[in-house]
Amino acid sequence: RTQAEMAHTCRGTINLSTAHIDTEDSCNIVLSNGGRTYHLKANSEVERQRWVTALELAKAKAIRMRNNQSDDSGDEEPASQSDKSELHGTLKTLSSKLEDLSTCNDLIAKHGAALQRSLSELENLKLPAESGEKIKAVNERATLFRITSNAMINACRDFLDLAETHSRKWQRALQYEREQRIRLEETIEQLAKQHNSLERACRGAPGLSSSSTGVTSTAKGSVPSAKGEASDEDEETEYFDAMEDAPAFITVTADPKHHRRSGSNLSGASEGHPEDWNLEDSVFESSNQSSYNESTCKDLLPKKRRRTRIPDKPNYSLNLWSIMKNCIGKELSKIPMPVNFNEPLSMLQRLTEDLEYHELLDKAVKCESSTEQMCFVAAFSVSSYSTTVHRTAKPFNPLLGETYELDRLEEFGFRSLCEQVSHHPPAAAHHVYSRRGWTLWQEITIASKFRGKYLSIMPLGAIHLEFHSSGNHYVWRKVTSTVHNIIVGKLWIDQSGEIEIVNHKSKDKCQLKFTPYSYFSRDVPRKVTGVVSDAEGKAHYVMSGTWDEKMECSKIVHSSHGSTSTEGKQKTVYQTLSPKVLWKKYPLPENAENMYFFSDLALTLNEPEERVAPTDSRLRPDQRLMESGRWDEANVEKQRLEEKQRAVRRRREAEAVEALEEGEDYEGYIPLWFERKVDAVTGELICVYKGGYWEAKDKQDWSSCPDIF
Repeated sequence: RTQAEMAHTCRGTINLSTAHIDTEDSCNIVLSNGGRTYHLKANSEVERQRWVTALELAKAKAIRMRNNQSDDSGDEEPASQSDKSELHGTLKTLSSKLEDLSTCNDLIAKHGAALQRSLSELENLKLPAESGEKIKAVNERATLFRITSNAMINACRDFLDLAETHSRKWQRALQYEREQRIRLEETIEQLAKQHNSLERACRGAPGLSSSSTGVTSTAKGSVPSAKGEASDEDEETEYFDAMEDAPAFITVTADPKHHRRSGSNLSGASEGHPEDWNLEDSVFESSNQSSYNESTCKDLLPKKRRRTRIPDKPNYSLNLWSIMKNCIGKELSKIPMPVNFNEPLSMLQRLTEDLEYHELLDKAVKCESSTEQMCFVAAFSVSSYSTTVHRTAKPFNPLLGETYELDRLEEFGFRSLCEQVSHHPPAAAHHVYSRRGWTLWQEITIASKFRGKYLSIMPLGAIHLEFHSSGNHYVWRKVTSTVHNIIVGKLWIDQSGEIEIVNHKSKDKCQLKFTPYSYFSRDVPRKVTGVVSDAEGKAHYVMSGTWDEKMECSKIVHSSHGSTSTEGKQKTVYQTLSPKVLWKKYPLPENAENMYFFSDLALTLNEPEERVAPTDSRLRPDQRLMESGRWDEANVEKQRLEEKQRAVRRRREAEAVEALEEGEDYEGYIPLWFERKVDAVTGELICVYKGGYWEAKDKQDWSSCPDIF
């Protein structure tokens, strides 16, 4: 009982922690506490002994609880009390067991002494010789038992003393670690506040930013000035560490008109001319006018009016038990996942969302330099992740043979086609043609691994981009996406890894690094950095930004060897001109939080359209029902479609077995609009568009399409 319980007990209650337990005879127990005494009678001596043992253990526990409560009482805050109880939980359990052991030792000693006295009394009685010998034998055995018990008691007492000593040491050590942890957290929080205040002060005082950054650069040993000689470098020049050491960049705005080249204090491994950074005619300047300015220009073009909203997401609670009880006795592959986890778009439509910032590729066509063009391609590769920052729901898995078209030829000059070409493993082929001078194609297979607290999603497959006039052929692969707090907490998504973009014609390269989120990092979240270099390895541009907001590009005018890192590698320091904004994320539409955080493009992807193929994702009934807010009907329809697909798969498997028995080859599923070929650039087997879809659409001849819905 706690002290609070003891203060509100019934009349006649005895506090065991201060009670005295004794025995009168073979069956009676005396329980007393001050002026109150109870006489209890057991049925037998064995039962009496069981009760005495139980009461002694309960008394020891009551004493221990009273001591713990007196130790814990004080002026501590509630938070510290909970931390302390959590910290010492294990020690209290150990102490409890040791107290029980000590109580048992005392009982053994007490009852052993009583047995010894009883046997001595019997031995002193006048009994026949035969009885005396037996009593003597019993007495000898009792003596041996007493000696053994005493040895065990001494060993237990030694163990108890040792355990108590170490328990105090562990308690002090744990308390010290707890205090150290609290101090460390307070220090980190204080440093973060100071860092934020310094950043705000630096942004608010542009006159001081250049001088303070200059001190930082000199302190790091990046670009020191020669002694006795005034540096003729502009203080507002930017300095970037080289990409190979995954650096943190130091950014300061520079004025290229006043920039002068210096040979006295920069050992230039590569040099560029500031006059090449043409502010009037460069394609970069047109992109520096914020990307969503172009979105306003789109409204001036004659185009079909698209929808700007969808029905709000219903606020349905997810009953996990209702899902689990429907899964009992079923195979794992046959368990239907409810649409509560989905968003009303298919994976094919999500893949098409990569084209949201297609104007970056339209601008890249106009670039005369392949390294300039690489900058726009790099910005485009990063822009495809901007829609994922709030989109934690999973898209619908496409059915085998499902397609999705996005025909924006008249509005934006491109048309896109996706097809689900494999179901196990799931793979989608994508082809985009733009009459503004580029073609993009890819085959993406999604691999995922559940790692306890988070889910890693790894897109496998290369993305190809070719410009018609120059013949520049770019290839890159996607990074890993990670969904955190799968079990408990609010879901959030992070992107991490590296992208290497290669121009297989000019051999230019761009190394992009997606920095994973870290609580202890001083960098901005979702940071992306990179360097664009030519075939000789000479760096031309530095890329920087975040994958959810914008990407900037800075032209390198000098590079030099800086200080040596802690790993023993010598860093390269890039001196750049002021950055140009290549890409900036469009703002989300109003009420986006109630529309699955869809962007303007995503809101139009599932809009019903005429003349599309009967296998188009827009015609998928479960997805359409979910978008309309009819989730229960959507779940039923989703289960029907999945069972229909399983029946088709079983039929194909039976056909394959039959063909094998007859010694014939079985080709399996053959994609309708794509065909598998060995890519000449990467040497990989990839699904490429073989033609015929848009011609079939013009004729409205869909006779070759399978019935999947």
